[in-house]
Amino acid sequence: MSQSTRTGGVIAGLGSYILWGFLPLYFLLTGTANAWEIVSWRIVWSLVFCVGLLLATRQFRSTFALLKDRRLAVLTLLAGVLIYLNWQFYIIAVVSGHIVQGSLGYFINPLVTILLGVLVLGEKLRTGQWIAIGFAAVAVIVLIVGYGEVPWFSFILAGSFGVYGLVKNRLGGRISATGSLTFETLWLAPVAAFILVLSWPTIQFGHGDPVTTALLIGLGPVTAVPLLLFGYAASKVPMAWMGFMQYFAPTIQFIVGVVVMHEPMPAARLAGFALVWAGLIVLSLDSIRHARAVRRT
Repeated sequence: MSQSTRTGGVIAGLGSYILWGFLPLYFLLTGTANAWEIVSWRIVWSLVFCVGLLLATRQFRSTFALLKDRRLAVLTLLAGVLIYLNWQFYIIAVVSGHIVQGSLGYFINPLVTILLGVLVLGEKLRTGQWIAIGFAAVAVIVLIVGYGEVPWFSFILAGSFGVYGLVKNRLGGRISATGSLTFETLWLAPVAAFILVLSWPTIQFGHGDPVTTALLIGLGPVTAVPLLLFGYAASKVPMAWMGFMQYFAPTIQFIVGVVVMHEPMPAARLAGFALVWAGLIVLSLDSIRHARAVRRT
């Protein structure tokens, strides 16, 4: 692989995570639209954007022909349910002033992924991974004390996205990122339509100011573009590098929550985040060491 190709992959990867990091601000710009309307339009316009992309790249027929594979159809349906839960609870967290708690969910997601690998796939953990899990376990206790309650948004987001990643792993390389998102939003479209019809008199799309309507339409490309950049980067950049870059998004979300939205960050809560970050540093260093050992072998 040429240096320019790898550089392009790094730029694409950083672009995807930076866009995901600033996504909370985009949701907040939609004004008085509630979380249910935002997610519904996100589904609708993501589907429209992805279908348009498939048509433009002449992949529409070949992609929809994959629906003959019943296992693939079921897996994309399951992925759709999981990403709906993730989107819905994340946007509820954002509009209700819990951006920091949402960022925590994505910080601990890599650790949840490791646990799923052990519990579901029977994988064995290395010493560094066990240490990282230990940091996370202590962090959970500290954060529960710091919040004065269980940070449910964090756990739901980490759990739903972790299982979503597991389902996508089961899909393997049989479908492109665009094709998978097309099917996931296709299965969710009836749910989105039902919510929009039910709440039509109070929705902001077409009833509020033109800027809000335009921002709701923009949810399609805003959802799909980072995913496509990520898909390109994942095929051009070593996994160890992607592992480091994945922390850009929740770090930016954390900064947005604390600096822009002025969410409280008492000492106990900050200590919990520090333990999570320490675990992630251990995990990253262990991943790099393991990757180098594999290359030497």
